[in-house]
Amino acid sequence: MALGLVLMAMSSCKKFVEADLANNLIAKEDAFNTDNSATSATLSLYSYYSTLDHLRFSTRLGGLLADELQNTESNADLIQFSQNVVVPTNAVATNNVWGYAYQTIRYCNLILDGIGRSTGMTTPVKNQLSGEAKFFRALMYFNLVNFYGGVPITSEVTELDNAFKPRATVAEVYAQVFSDLKDAQNLLPATYVGSSAALKVRVNKWAAIALLAKVYLYNKEYANAEAEATKVIGSGTYSMATLSNAFINTSSETILQLSTLFGASAFSTYRTTSSAANVAPPTYVLYNNFTKDFELNDNRKTSWVDSTTFNAVKYYRINKYKVQSATAATLGNEYTVLLRLGEQYLIRAEARAQQSNIGGAQDDINVIRTRAGLGNTTAATQSALLTAIAKERKLELFGEYANRWFDLKRTGTADAVLGALKPTWKTTAQLLPIGADQILLNNKLTQNPGYN
Repeated sequence: MALGLVLMAMSSCKKFVEADLANNLIAKEDAFNTDNSATSATLSLYSYYSTLDHLRFSTRLGGLLADELQNTESNADLIQFSQNVVVPTNAVATNNVWGYAYQTIRYCNLILDGIGRSTGMTTPVKNQLSGEAKFFRALMYFNLVNFYGGVPITSEVTELDNAFKPRATVAEVYAQVFSDLKDAQNLLPATYVGSSAALKVRVNKWAAIALLAKVYLYNKEYANAEAEATKVIGSGTYSMATLSNAFINTSSETILQLSTLFGASAFSTYRTTSSAANVAPPTYVLYNNFTKDFELNDNRKTSWVDSTTFNAVKYYRINKYKVQSATAATLGNEYTVLLRLGEQYLIRAEARAQQSNIGGAQDDINVIRTRAGLGNTTAATQSALLTAIAKERKLELFGEYANRWFDLKRTGTADAVLGALKPTWKTTAQLLPIGADQILLNNKLTQNPGYN
């Protein structure tokens, strides 16, 4: 981690006075001299606080913006998310969604620049590390474009070269995402590299293809979404796990997960304050109406949702990750799952339904339903299948990043669903406001409609 931080710190303008580096640190210009040092610099990207915090906040803030989560704290910034009245001065949005994403993008740019300049690295390692950096850069831009719409595309390593860029269009941002993911899948091996390969904690070809399938779906390129999801499903590398094993760190379903020091997911502490009754209400709770969408005998409700009572009020919580804390003495068996096979079946089901492949869509949705303990879908028309798939996505992917929030917007159902649930809802709330401080720093940035 220290190497990565030094890499970041030394990328700024040269100081008038520079202290010598500590003996255990390496200068930016030397970080990519060898395979080992370059690998160390790139691996710190996985545990870099901006990467993790952006993903954590995307999950809980996306849940609050949608019809998924409620927050029990009296936090003014979070209340704005739950009521969909986020203002441009909301520090949670500016720092954790916008700011952390751009910090990770900057780090990816530095890695790619260092690799491009290196004369001491071998080609296989150059390809691997470049593919990893491009994957994470694509992921950050994918989230940014779905939270904000068009955003600046920053690819320079000198901050002043990025400081005054205007917003790109949505199409231009997606073009960058597609370019990075296509490059990544060509650069990365199908196998997992490193000492922890069995735990799938580094990006490989299938991870890049899995994210690419999702991006194609969001762009309504259904034939391409189906083709990419089919590659992952047919790779033979993954298989559907039981509900109880879907989020353990040895799950057969996981395509990519971010490792943690002692085996407790980065999301575990955000779902609850205590599992004991009448201690305190959970910090983040599911809407009661959310739990009513589960069919009778849907095992996801019993395996992935639990409840606690405080002051005679029953609260439902996300319970996908069971390990709430872990130490060196009490190791857990969960990491933070970023991509998994279940989502690929849902991507392909929707892509097939959109192409009027009724039987194929039914087959894919039934994989998800069978694992949940349910019978085959009764949906037999394109319209009915798309409705059924949307419901399965809601009940399968809840609490995982901003999937529900993004789904409501991309399918054009946000107004109907959230307008009926939240009195303060306005259609312009489908995009977050650009931070007021960012516009003050960069006068080429324009604000999203509906915000002053």
